Order: sequence, then structure tokens, then C-alpha cells
Amino acid sequence: MRGEGHMTNIPLPQHRLDKSFIKVTILGELIENIIILLVLGILLYLHYFFDWKVWIGWTLIGIIIITIVTSIWSIIFRPFLLYRNTRYEVDEEFLQIKSGALFEKHELIPMTKIQSVETKQGPMMRKYNLYGISVTTMGDTHSIAGLSKSRAMEVKSLIARYAKIKEVEM
Repeated sequence: MRGEGHMTNIPLPQHRLDKSFIKVTILGELIENIIILLVLGILLYLHYFFDWKVWIGWTLIGIIIITIVTSIWSIIFRPFLLYRNTRYEVDEEFLQIKSGALFEKHELIPMTKIQSVETKQGPMMRKYNLYGISVTTMGDTHSIAGLSKSRAMEVKSLIARYAKIKEVEM
């Protein structure tokens, strides 16, 4: 109870992800689900070709149905919910990250605990010129995905300055 009063003084995070994050998430989920369905389709074909036991075919059909249902969720609904519900804020004391499609998670990371900060960019994010920020503390890694290049570099610099992280030349 005592700590709750202190938390209410901290304003909720306001910054959003780049809107292109929705496209990147949809494409990533689409590719992942197509690969899974192709593998299941090949297994189903092999089941009929090699005349495996009947229960194997029914199991594969059940897994395919579950995969299709979860694909609908992960492609149609999840990206929009993640975009709508993800917020972040950087100030001199804390990095705040609020996220979650169904279950909300609100992280409050003290700048004094941050040990390193880095930007990340995979092939899908590169296509849309988006970056992710990854922050490491003593016991965990926290991330914000889907920032424009300029915003990601700005957030990285702010975190490095507030957490007093020195850039190491390699």
C-alpha cells in the first residue's frame, strides 16, 4: 500500500510506436503462419501417402484447425491491439514501457539500473525503416519495437545520457 501512492505521481507513458509497426507485425505473422501450415500440410500428405495410423491424421487436422484460428487472431487482431496499447516514455528518472494485446504490462525501469542500450533491426523492420530499442539491466532486458529511425536514435541517446552510459569505441 505504501508504494502505491508514489506510483500515482508518475504520469503514464504517452509516446506511440510508428504506424508502420502494424504492417511489419502482420507480414511477420503471415510468413510465420504460412510456414507452419506448409509443414503441417506436408505432414498430412505424408500421413495419407504412407498410410500412417488414423489418429495421426486426426491429430494433424486438429493442429491445422487450431493453427488457422490462432493465425486469424495473430494476423487480424493482435497487431492493431499491440499498436494501440503500446506506449513508452523516457525521462531523467525512468524508462516506462506499457504494452500488451490482451494482458497489459507496465514496466518502470529506473535509469540508475540501466547498463546498456542498443538499437536492433531485422529484415522486416529494415524494409519499413523501423528500429527496436533494447535496454539491459542487471537482471533483465526490456524492449520497444517499431520506432522510426530518427525516433529510435533520439530515444537511445536520451536513455544513454540519463543512464550515464558511455559509448565504447570498437
